[in-house]
Amino acid sequence: MNDQILSALCAIEVKDLSRADWIKVGMALKEEGYPVSVWDDWSQNDIRYKPGECERIWKSFHGSENPVKAGTIVQMAKDHGWTPFDGEDGCLAWNDTIEYDGSDGFTGFSQEPWNAAADLITYISTLFDKDDHVAYVTNDVWMNEDNKWVPSKGVYDRTAGELINSLKKYSDDVGATVGDWKPEAGAWIRFNPVDGNGVKNENVADFRYALVESDTLPIAEQDSLYRKLELPIACLVHSGGKSLHAIVHIDASDIDEYRKRVTFLYDYLEKNGVDIDKQNRNPSRLSRMPGVTRNGNRQYLVGTNIGRKSWAEWMDYVEGITDELPDMVSLSEFKDVPPTPPEELITGILRRGHKMLISGSSKAGKSFLLMELCIAIAEGLSWLGFPCKKGRVLYVNLEIDPASAINRFLKIYEALGIPIKHSDDIVIWNLRGYAVPLDKLAPKIIRRAMNQNFDAIIVDPIYKVITGDENNASEMGHFCNQFDKICTETGCSAIYCHHHSKGAQGAKRAMDRASGSGVFARDPDAQLDMIQLELSEDILNNVRDNKATAWRMESSLREFSNITPVNFWFEYPIHRVDTSGELGDMPAEGTPKAGQLKNSHHKTAKTAEEEFRTAFSILAFNGSVSVKEMTEYLGCSDKTVYSRISKMKDEFTLSKGRIYPCIAVN
Repeated sequence: MNDQILSALCAIEVKDLSRADWIKVGMALKEEGYPVSVWDDWSQNDIRYKPGECERIWKSFHGSENPVKAGTIVQMAKDHGWTPFDGEDGCLAWNDTIEYDGSDGFTGFSQEPWNAAADLITYISTLFDKDDHVAYVTNDVWMNEDNKWVPSKGVYDRTAGELINSLKKYSDDVGATVGDWKPEAGAWIRFNPVDGNGVKNENVADFRYALVESDTLPIAEQDSLYRKLELPIACLVHSGGKSLHAIVHIDASDIDEYRKRVTFLYDYLEKNGVDIDKQNRNPSRLSRMPGVTRNGNRQYLVGTNIGRKSWAEWMDYVEGITDELPDMVSLSEFKDVPPTPPEELITGILRRGHKMLISGSSKAGKSFLLMELCIAIAEGLSWLGFPCKKGRVLYVNLEIDPASAINRFLKIYEALGIPIKHSDDIVIWNLRGYAVPLDKLAPKIIRRAMNQNFDAIIVDPIYKVITGDENNASEMGHFCNQFDKICTETGCSAIYCHHHSKGAQGAKRAMDRASGSGVFARDPDAQLDMIQLELSEDILNNVRDNKATAWRMESSLREFSNITPVNFWFEYPIHRVDTSGELGDMPAEGTPKAGQLKNSHHKTAKTAEEEFRTAFSILAFNGSVSVKEMTEYLGCSDKTVYSRISKMKDEFTLSKGRIYPCIAVN
């Protein structure tokens, strides 16, 4: 009856059936004891075919009181003009042998002559050098409690050269070379060379290959998938059963590398829909020997050197198709509708998803400035005069004690004089004592930040997580790439700060002041640099009591025009923009003008008073001098003149912009 059913199946055009009738065919085949591969192979003649669908539906067939049987297939065939046959109609018989010709995919059934010795010679010469010891098992087998034939140690002291010479000599009798095997068991061979002293993992002489085998996928699908994935197959062997044995290049230097590569290989195959036998991962594993028979079926060589030629070539291929890089695009796609740039998180400075670096000396209060930025984003306020889009921010604290960090935020809110409305949009991750290099920390940040709707991630400070030498451009390039990953994976802006290099900075460009490689300046989309200002005597007198320091912020921006430098005060715990303009003429530390101003601060009070008296005596006309005349002569500001008059109030007085000597009191 089997031949009749298969003949009937051949006569049915699957493309002409409804889905319901197609399922009935599958149910009938399962009820009659056929494997799913018969239904799957036949179904592939329809454009509606989907790989894996037959197997999935097949598993749902659990039988019923009124099962669909072979008669359904026979009747469908008759409806398509089929008549029963006597075995000579050319359709495939159930016991025909499936053959491969090495081409892409399943090629059907064949009864062509088979040169068994040639198969084994090709197999051995492909996998081994002539002096390699080859281990194999033919008659050294036993039957276990499950009535399955199990191989033992077998032979392991013969070389590949010896075996090939013998096979050529006795080309019509493989058993004369490797020994006779039990017809119901077949024979096995180890695909890695051994040392000639045993067959354990420690006896493996070279870790060249691994075995890939699937007992669940149809034979044709195994062959198709192995080729589609371009596995570096040295030899592909039909097991004589329900699987193909792919001997795959691993090319490992030792057993540790072998295990890592096999794990990667198996995981990759599993992710790509290949259900493989993971028990085959040891390097001394046995595989089916080509050139012998098993239960009347051939164990034969399907092909050699399939796919990529080595592990290295295959890894290049894998990385090429799994590199997760975006597709290349043509500019013409956007000429009519340009893409919309990301929204501005800090107006005129930083877009969402971009990177920003703040550089400055250790006295600048960079951590306070970053906390102020967190608050500005969370509350939708301005930061140093630049409006911020309201959003949600993650502050990664790597340096400050957790309690101190939280209290700083509260003090900043208080000093700014604003209500705490959206503190839930500031998330603090305290990692002091848990810092790891950024290439290890970045994946953790990404995982924690995913689906949290953050707009910015601030990492403070980066010296805690720098990987490599900060003066090495290559290593710093790798370091900065981690911020790219954070931005790309989360869609957030990445903001971080870095310190100045040693020495005077005033004569340098803002983008050249950060310590280490120039990568720090070139990499971010926005760099803001803070440099301290040298103050005049009169300004110092005004701020000496509250210990405020004065700063200027300059920029190097990729997306926007550089900002007009911003002058501001750092008055613990916040920074205040200079709205009076008094800092506008103050030079940055390290400039020649700053040096002159600094030297003037070292004059003694007595020297300064003497200079003032001398200037008054020279300039006095009708007993008085204007403030303007005095400032021009002394080369100072009017505030300095006022300060001098205040300190010398016993000698001079000021009235309507003119300086007069005090009248001596006898």
